[in-house]
Amino acid sequence: MAEYKRPTSEAEFKKNFKQKKPLMNSTEAFYESSRCLFCYDAPCVQACPTSIDIPLFIKQIHTDNLTGSSKTIFDSNWLGNACGVVCPTGVLCEGACVYNHQDVPPIQIGRLQNYATNYSIDNNKKLFKPGLDNGKKIAIVGSGPAGISAACELRTLGYEVDIYEAKEKPSGLTVYGIAPYKITNEEVLKEIDYLKNQLGFNIIYNTPIDTTEEINQLESKYDAIFLGVGLGKTATLRLKGEDKLGVIGAVEFIEDLRNKRHKLSMPKNVVVIGGGNTAMDAASECARMGARKTVLAYRRSRESMGAYDFEYDLAISAGVDSLFNAIPVEIIGNVKVEGVKFAKTEVIDGKLVTITNNEFIVKCDMVIKATGQAKQGMFYDLISGLDLDSKTRIVVDKDTFQTTNPKYFAGGDAINGGAEVVNAAYDGKMAARGINQWLNKE
Repeated sequence: MAEYKRPTSEAEFKKNFKQKKPLMNSTEAFYESSRCLFCYDAPCVQACPTSIDIPLFIKQIHTDNLTGSSKTIFDSNWLGNACGVVCPTGVLCEGACVYNHQDVPPIQIGRLQNYATNYSIDNNKKLFKPGLDNGKKIAIVGSGPAGISAACELRTLGYEVDIYEAKEKPSGLTVYGIAPYKITNEEVLKEIDYLKNQLGFNIIYNTPIDTTEEINQLESKYDAIFLGVGLGKTATLRLKGEDKLGVIGAVEFIEDLRNKRHKLSMPKNVVVIGGGNTAMDAASECARMGARKTVLAYRRSRESMGAYDFEYDLAISAGVDSLFNAIPVEIIGNVKVEGVKFAKTEVIDGKLVTITNNEFIVKCDMVIKATGQAKQGMFYDLISGLDLDSKTRIVVDKDTFQTTNPKYFAGGDAINGGAEVVNAAYDGKMAARGINQWLNKE
């Protein structure tokens, strides 16, 4: 039985997809900030990929210095508002909070972070300004978290910055590929506009860079280039029947949902294949869109899933059913999807083994593949001297983020194969500093 009714209006959609981390009011923020112990050598800071001074910004909230608090956050993380909402804080800063050892709920660091930064964004507080123009220009390919972070840092250092974005909106997966109950498009775009208005970087939309000629033009026009292209479309499963109508990648499905919202057509029965956080998001979204039955299928056990436990629990609480130790062998149907044929699996001597004499069919009208995204190998091939590792990730210097082609720097999913928004924000900032170091040395 579905937990959610099919939303037929924007109001019903917002109700089904209400925010997991709603914005605090001033009373909540004052009370929550008063709980912080302001630890020396705070473990929450060590757990944050961008090393935000968390005790300081919480103290500033408690003393009603919201402008100072938000500056403390943005000084370390240019996407401090978005990260306060979408970061898996339960396994990062909040997971490291000392209260976890005392059977006391950890400080709600993410929501406090969102509260402070949202204040400065809504009130258009002038926290930053561009550095003195140094006469040099940097191109950034991709306006995802890594690209935006790099652009902000470069502007403070005095560089002119142009971001080339293939789509019509900025922020990459933050606006296209994250479940709407985690963050709204409005909140994502509001932060980008705030940073853009303060620092003055330029975003050129609907401009993919996908030919050698375009690469050559960038190289001749700019002093350095940052690659923040992220990942590509959902990778193929190479299954028989994968080309049938009703088979879609999880990232593509989530993007469609974020754009169409309650107008998205949702079939009655859905199978989501995968065990990562994106699979959990897609399954939860199907349930919230009123699918009568959503089955989350994974080839291994629950304990082996890559998804965080809280993401799985969220999907189950939305009404999703789970199917473990089952691997898809065929998508059945004539023109349209009618079901998925699975085979049972088990682990023998540490290896996953498919039991071919134990197959069964789960009927459905839609199949969502949440089995990873393809790398941008074809794009990387356009750039001479760019080394990739065995997983088609760009090889960079771990300190400067410079690639093996010295004019190029890279960060985010392009170098880590897919991580959190906060990791991309860190990479972009550090790469900008690497660019500055290299150009000054030159």
